[in-house]
Amino acid sequence: MKTIGNIIWVVFGGLEIAIEYFLGGLAMMLTIIGIPFGLQSMKLGLLAVWPFGSEIRDKESKAGCLNMVMNVVWFFVGGVWIWLTHIGFGLLFYITIVGIPFGRMHFRLARLALSPFGKEVV
Repeated sequence: MKTIGNIIWVVFGGLEIAIEYFLGGLAMMLTIIGIPFGLQSMKLGLLAVWPFGSEIRDKESKAGCLNMVMNVVWFFVGGVWIWLTHIGFGLLFYITIVGIPFGRMHFRLARLALSPFGKEVV
């Protein structure tokens, strides 16, 4: 069932979201300072291609407050725009009963789009 959900996801918006993540990641990697943000965007893009069956957990890290600082910078650099895209697609999918699982997935990814540092995908 996860495979069917993922195939439907890719056809109805997942590919567009993944392309947004990949293009944003490439744009962020143009500078040395943006490389960590670009790498994080690439990881989120891979999750956006095949999200059903994956789980997002808090990562045990010894980075201290670095994750918080990176999340604040991420929020202003691109997190808001990706969040708005997920919210828009989520609301669009919630119009139909069949689209509710896909809308819920967009809302789950929207939460991750605001603060991706300190999280891992399992």
